[in-house]
Amino acid sequence: MSTRTPARSVFDAGLPALDYDLYATPGQAYPEIREAQRIAPIAIGPAGPEILSYNLNRAILRDERFVMPPGMNLTAQGVTSGLMWDKVRNNIICLEGPPHSRLRNLVSKAFTPRSTAQLDETIDEVVSELIDGVVDTGSCEFVDAIARPYPVPIICALIGAPREDWQQISAWTDDVFKAFGMASNAGRDEPIIMAAWAELDAYVDEMVARRRRRLTDDLLSELIRARDDGDKLSGPELRMLVTGLLMAGTDTTRNQLAASVDVLADHPQSWALLGRRPELAAPAVEETMRHSPAICGSARVAVDGAEFGGYVFPRGALIIVNTFAANRDPEVYEFPDRFDIARTDAPAILTFGGGVHYCLGANLARRELAAALRIMATRLPNLRRVAPTLWKPIHGVSGPAAMHLAFGGAPSSSLADTIASSADVSRAYAQISEYKFSTCNSA
Repeated sequence: MSTRTPARSVFDAGLPALDYDLYATPGQAYPEIREAQRIAPIAIGPAGPEILSYNLNRAILRDERFVMPPGMNLTAQGVTSGLMWDKVRNNIICLEGPPHSRLRNLVSKAFTPRSTAQLDETIDEVVSELIDGVVDTGSCEFVDAIARPYPVPIICALIGAPREDWQQISAWTDDVFKAFGMASNAGRDEPIIMAAWAELDAYVDEMVARRRRRLTDDLLSELIRARDDGDKLSGPELRMLVTGLLMAGTDTTRNQLAASVDVLADHPQSWALLGRRPELAAPAVEETMRHSPAICGSARVAVDGAEFGGYVFPRGALIIVNTFAANRDPEVYEFPDRFDIARTDAPAILTFGGGVHYCLGANLARRELAAALRIMATRLPNLRRVAPTLWKPIHGVSGPAAMHLAFGGAPSSSLADTIASSADVSRAYAQISEYKFSTCNSA
C-alpha cells in the first residue's frame, strides 16, 4: 500500500529564487522572471512566493482559501488603524466573503455592457479633444497630454456628474488615490487624502440625494435602482462604490493606455496596420495588455495553511499572483514574447484578474482603450519616440511615468531639439529618480 508523500512548504522546496529589485520596472524584472518560469511554475520572489504559470494563476485567483490583503500599501507603511485605514479597509476591493458577494451582486445588476455602451460617443469625443490639442504640434509628452486626463471625464459621465465638475472630481480623485497607491506616502499625506475624501463623499451624497428625487439613465441611478431579493444599497455603500469606481477607473486606465502606446511605438508596423485597419483596435488592446500590462499582478494571503500546486502555503503567507508572467507562459501562448496585434485564438488574458475579484470595469476599460488606440492610430500616423520612456516599478500600478513622442511628418527642428536636448532628458531622468526615491521612502 503506497502512502502519499506530504507536500513541502513552498519556502523549503528548493524553488527558484527571484531577487529583482522591488522597484525594478517590468522590463528590468522580466528576464529573471522568464528564466525562473522555465524551471518551475512557482518561484520565491522579493515579496514572497510568485505564481508564474498561467494555469496556476487562473486557479489561485478563483481559490477562496487565498484572499486579497486589505490595505496592503498602508500596512507596508505602518498604518493599520485610524480613519484612513477604515476607509480603505471597507472598500469593495478589500472585502471578502458574504459582504463582498452581496455588494458585487448588486453592483453587477447596474454595471452592465449596455450601460457602458452608452458612453461610446462620449469616449470618442474626449479622446478626439485631447488629440486636437497636440495634433498640430507634431509631438507631445503623452502621459500628461493624453493618458492622464483621459479616463476621468468618462467615469464622470458614467456616474452622471456634470461636465463643469469634472476637473474638481479629478483633483479629489488624485488625492484620494494616494491612500491606495504603492508609490505614495499615505501616512505623510493623510490630511490631504482625508480632506479630499470628505469633499468627494459630500459631493457624492448630494448626487445621490438628487437622483433619489429624480432617477435618470446614468450608472448612479442604476445603482440606486439595483435590488437583489429585496436588498438594496445603502447611502454609505453608494458613496463607497462611486468613490471606488473613480479610483479603479482612472489610474489603471491612464497607465495602461500609456503602456499600450509605448509598446506600439516599439512596433511601428503595428501602429501603421492599426491605422489602416481600425477593427484591430480591440485585439490590439488584448495584445498590449498581455505583452505590456500596467498591472503586472495582484497579491493574495493564505487564510489558513493551504496546499496548492503541490506545495503548502503557511497561514498568512503573502503570495504574488504574477499575471505578467502568466500572460507570457510558453505552455499556453505560442511565441509568448512576440508582439502581434493580429494574434488569434489566444487564451484570455489574466490582467483583469479572476474569480470573485475579477474587474467589474473590464468591459469599460476595454472600450476606452480600444477607442483611444483606434482614433490615435488614424490621426497620429508615424508614431515614434524622441526620448527614452521612463517606467514606474513593477509592483502596484506600473506604466510609463513620462513618454515623449512625435508623429506625423518630422517634427520641426526647434521642437525636436527642445524635447531631445540633453537638458530635457536630464530633467526627465531626474524626475524619475525623485519618483523612485519617494517610493523607496514610502515602503
